[in-house]
This record gives sequence, C-alpha cells and structure tokens, in this order.
Amino acid sequence: MNLSLDAEALYVQLRDGLRPLLGPDTRLVGIWSGGAWLARRLHADLGRGGEAGVISSRLHRDDFGERGLAAGAHATALPFEVDGADILLVDDVLQTGRTIRAVLNELFDYGRPARVRLAVLVDRGGRELPVAPVLAAATVALPPGCKLRLAQEDAGRLTFELHDLPPGGAAAASAAPRAAG
Repeated sequence: MNLSLDAEALYVQLRDGLRPLLGPDTRLVGIWSGGAWLARRLHADLGRGGEAGVISSRLHRDDFGERGLAAGAHATALPFEVDGADILLVDDVLQTGRTIRAVLNELFDYGRPARVRLAVLVDRGGRELPVAPVLAAATVALPPGCKLRLAQEDAGRLTFELHDLPPGGAAAASAAPRAAG
C-alpha cells in the first residue's frame, strides 16, 4: 500500500492546533514511544515550563498475557503532581482506543487529574472503545492488516513507516523493534 503522510507537516498542524487548547497549567504527557517524542518536542516548541511527562501502557494492557513486558520497555515518568492536574495526553497514532484505556488506568495509579484530554498526530479510525481526541492532525483510513508507526531519525526528524501486520496480528507486530527514541 502506498501512503504519503508527511509527519513533519502534521507535527506543525498539531502544534499550531494545540496552542489555543493549552492553559498555563496544562501538562503534556506523551504515550511511549511515538507520543513521548511528540510531547517532548511540543513542550519545547510551545515554550512550556518544567518538562513533559511520559507514560507507558505496558502494565495495564488488556493483551498483557499475549505481549508480556517488551524488552527495553520504558517506565512512566510524570514530573508533576497528577492530583488536580489538567493533562493533555499526546500520541502518534490512534486506532482502537485500547492503548488510551491502558494509559488512563496507569495515569490514575498516580493520582486523580482534574481533566484529561487527548491529541494525536493521526487518527486512523477502527475504534473498539469510546475514545476520541480533541485534536487530530490527520484522519487516515487504513486496511486492518496495516500498521502505521511513527519513527524518529537520529537528527529528530519524524517520519511514518507503514507495515503489513505479521500472521500473529497486532501482538506480533508490537514485538517488532521500533526506531530509537
């Protein structure tokens, strides 16, 4: 399948679309790994104080039995008080909503935020849970057998990779190595 998505151009759309949505106390939290890259870059480009948080879905996934803990999986790091916080989750690609559900469970392990919203670079549809972003830089329909991944080059440039899912489906695809972050 041929797909032409410019990740850098979509990043600019996401950044510019987020400006009016962020209050002075809004905390950016990136979902590991593509969302973490985005949140860190957005945090710097938008001149936010402190540092962006990073959150992992690994301990709360509903397919944990199939996937287990990925080698080199990263831990959640929230450098702020979660109780009462206005949090904007940032992710690269939204599809079923299951990662978002897992991340919300992880987030609430750290406290009770006042509000949680979601912004994504690409919404590819295919929702299995009632999850919707407040902002998506692009909406793209892809066949179920395709996986869209954000990659980060050594210089920090963002690109997309499109992969056919292996015979084991999404669980097998998640075990595949990702670009360094």
